[in-house]
Amino acid sequence: MSTNHLPPSLISNLQNALIARKGGGDEETKEGNPSTEEAQTEESNEEGSRKPVVLVTNCDGIGSPGLELLVQALVRHGEYDVHVCAPDSDKSASGHSVTPCETLAVNSTEMHGATAFEVSGTPVDCVSLALSGSLFSWSRPALVVSGINKGSSCGHHILYSGAIAGAREALLCGVPSLSISLSWRKNESNESHFKDAVGVCLPLIHAAIRDTEKGLFPKSCLLNIEIPSSPTTNKGFKVTRQSVWRPALNWQAVSANRNPAAGQYMSMHQSLGVQLAQLSRDASAAGAARRNTTQKKNVEIESVAAAGKPETKEAVKKFFRLEFGENEHEDLDEDHNFRAVEEGFVAVTPIHFQLNAEDEIQTCASDWLASALKGSEEVS
Repeated sequence: MSTNHLPPSLISNLQNALIARKGGGDEETKEGNPSTEEAQTEESNEEGSRKPVVLVTNCDGIGSPGLELLVQALVRHGEYDVHVCAPDSDKSASGHSVTPCETLAVNSTEMHGATAFEVSGTPVDCVSLALSGSLFSWSRPALVVSGINKGSSCGHHILYSGAIAGAREALLCGVPSLSISLSWRKNESNESHFKDAVGVCLPLIHAAIRDTEKGLFPKSCLLNIEIPSSPTTNKGFKVTRQSVWRPALNWQAVSANRNPAAGQYMSMHQSLGVQLAQLSRDASAAGAARRNTTQKKNVEIESVAAAGKPETKEAVKKFFRLEFGENEHEDLDEDHNFRAVEEGFVAVTPIHFQLNAEDEIQTCASDWLASALKGSEEVS
């Protein structure tokens, strides 16, 4: 039997200290070796803390002020992972065109801290490429924003607009999208208005990203946002319908001698044809290049005379330039976007893409087809 010579109070204090130390050691062990469940929770929190991806494109080209100012504002906000994929040059009025069977050049570029690429293609090419998973590590952003476009996308401009086409391509791929345009007045509008337009549309972009995550953003449509030419004096937001206004299409004959751009265009394609011929990449391109470098006149065989000699005529080549004109506005419906923008409102127009016609149109087409077939049977 051993005798303890230490005072009872000291023994009690030591025992309490050891117990406390043992408990602390257990806590340290737990902290140093987290359970699988805790590790999964940490991974889940890390996953949830990732910033939503926003893809920005446009039709005016990657160097346009509307795009740059919008990207700068989104990056500065700090809540999004901003990616840019836009044409390397102006592709306005390119519509929903794509560039099949051709190699597109894609170059990285600096843009206010965003991950940015410029593409030698159309806005639809850019969005399609970005969403394919081939360019970026993701294939589905939270939102696609196309803009800010210089000029209206009201009325029949919707059919020509590359900005709307970029947003529409996202819609077809199942990704929420916005198209943003600034109404532009010749001799009145200036680039500072783009900065004002960014301030107008940012609240809608923030709300769209927030509500897509909650499942509250309108489905099966894109939103076409039209900002009046004086953004800071706008009268507020107004939900509208697409106008039926149609711009005038003015074709002007242009002389190749008086139009350096036309000459440069031809020279560029001639040299491209020569390069392709030298590389033997395309036999038809090589043949075209050889024809371009010869001094022979192009001839067209119209008919063969009685003597058997072909009658020839020198081919005619002309140059034309298309410019959009301003038709008189006959659209008086206050619910249409053209009218709303003219009155100073920011027009927000849902655009729905449907392959099938409405019931009334479907019935009308069915009745016409039945009548046409019946008439054909009677004639035969």
